[in-house]
Amino acid sequence: MASITLTPTKQLSLESNATQTLSLLERCSRMEELKQIQAQMFKTGLVADTITVSRILTFCVSPKYGNLEYAQMVFDRVSRPNTFMYNTMIRGYSNHKEPEKAFLLYQQMLCHSVPHNSYTFPFLLKACSSLLAIEETKQIHAHVIKLGFGSEVFATNSLLHVYATSGSIKAARLLFDQVPERDTVSWNSMIDGYTKCGKMEIAHEFFKDMPTKNVISWTTMISGYVGAGMFNEALNLFHEMQIEGVKPDNVALASTLSACSHLGALDQGRWIHAYIDRIGVEIDPILGCVLIDMFAKCGDMEEALEVFRKVRKKEVSLWTAVISGFAIHGRGREALVWFDNMQKVGIRPNHITFTTILTACSHSGLVEEGKSLFESMDRVHKLSPTIEHYGCMVDLLGRAGFLREAMGLIEKMPVKPNAVVWGALLNACRMHKNVELGKKIGKFLIEEDPNHGGRYIHLASIHAVAGDWDRAVEARRQMKDRGVSKLPGCSAISLNGVVHEFLAGGQSHPQITDIYQMWDSIGERLEKEGYKPALGNLLLDLEDEANEMAINRHSERLAIAFGLLGTKPGTTIRIVKNLRVCEECHTVTKLISKIYDREIVMRDRTRFHLFRDGKCTCGDKW
Repeated sequence: MASITLTPTKQLSLESNATQTLSLLERCSRMEELKQIQAQMFKTGLVADTITVSRILTFCVSPKYGNLEYAQMVFDRVSRPNTFMYNTMIRGYSNHKEPEKAFLLYQQMLCHSVPHNSYTFPFLLKACSSLLAIEETKQIHAHVIKLGFGSEVFATNSLLHVYATSGSIKAARLLFDQVPERDTVSWNSMIDGYTKCGKMEIAHEFFKDMPTKNVISWTTMISGYVGAGMFNEALNLFHEMQIEGVKPDNVALASTLSACSHLGALDQGRWIHAYIDRIGVEIDPILGCVLIDMFAKCGDMEEALEVFRKVRKKEVSLWTAVISGFAIHGRGREALVWFDNMQKVGIRPNHITFTTILTACSHSGLVEEGKSLFESMDRVHKLSPTIEHYGCMVDLLGRAGFLREAMGLIEKMPVKPNAVVWGALLNACRMHKNVELGKKIGKFLIEEDPNHGGRYIHLASIHAVAGDWDRAVEARRQMKDRGVSKLPGCSAISLNGVVHEFLAGGQSHPQITDIYQMWDSIGERLEKEGYKPALGNLLLDLEDEANEMAINRHSERLAIAFGLLGTKPGTTIRIVKNLRVCEECHTVTKLISKIYDREIVMRDRTRFHLFRDGKCTCGDKW
């Protein structure tokens, strides 16, 4: 095709045709229709009209309807593309899987001395952001200043965004301090940058100092708190957002629900769910998935299922969230039923779905079912198992006591086993008291992952089971000498809409004196029931008296004491712990549920435990 020379439309008939063609282009919704309109343009001579060709390019770069390759073909046949056309193509590539092509167009734009405008640089800088291209950003920054756009708010805000989100927060701060006129976007970019760097205190200072906040400001801070693991702060800020009368968007709602999930804050989660219904927000698959996850992780599977029923578009993520909920509740048979039902309605499982269903089998001891599912991944579903799936299988076999088979699977893996896979086998060795294999794996893991405190503790426990106390103590001392710290136990309990957090041995709670007095009272009743703490494996480098004091200050015990203090008889106590509940606390909680006639729901790092009448739903295997 010959090149097109664009000229202004002069004839009246041509103007009429242009108006009609533009009207058709406005209503166009498919590439086939566009090509028919373009064919008509060739007949009427409009193929050389600047406005209509620009409209074709705009349609073609649209992510919803367009075709960027076709747009490039049309663009290449324009003899002298104008600024709008270049901007349109640069924008298209900045939103495309090949954003680097936006830079090539910009070089072409410079080579042909095509004028820039206030929209050119934001599109270019979006491509920089996608590629985390700091050096290119700096070069474009120089062009912004050289060409007189240094005070242009669109260009400046785009530069701020790229610097802030690409990790160059110092450059972003320097630019921010030099900007003569800052708008809300400028402030939001800085807040976003500091949250991504994990500098939440500075982010909060910027947030407080903002002259005007919008919903994005609030959402960015809430999401930042959740990303930093500051879940209480996220809930508090969401509450402030309500007081200020700012209507949250779906991202803020999803982030706050995620905070509720981590804290086990069921009451707050229920309130947000009711709020969503009250303001008429449609529960799309993303929000539905977060709601299901929240209710499941807060211990209420019935409400999770109710949310699933109400979501109109049931994508694979929703089915996976429900299956995951059954998995952490130890309800493996129900998870299998849902896995089958999902396929019956035509939804294909993905890699994440298989991770959740294999986890469900592992927590419920469904060995044969798990093996069958694992084999079906490649054979039936054409999905290659990843390291996560092999880890699930090692955990499944190990928990069931098939340690040799688990070891054989590790040796046959097509990828190198990581510390998580070996850790699953080490935990199985501890559970089933396979001392010799446990010692080998424990020693290997410490060499491979020397900064993980859990490796030393598991190895110490293995030695303790064998009665080799000297080596058990040595493993603990080695951990101390290397400066490796164990993640402190933290348990959360929600009462009257307020989340209370307890650290092991904590003293910061305002009612801590009453809590310890309550625990002393609990201890006396436990003693009357004949309970004696098994101190052997817990803190090997402490004397028995200090050891007993230490386990009495485990975070879940403090949370239970607080729950008994703050609730009426018969009320269910719900606790979330960041670590796996230790065997001694598990035994104690079973006894407390019987003595005080309480249901105690505890979610640890692995799964849910429902303690009732001296028993636990996990069957003492977790």
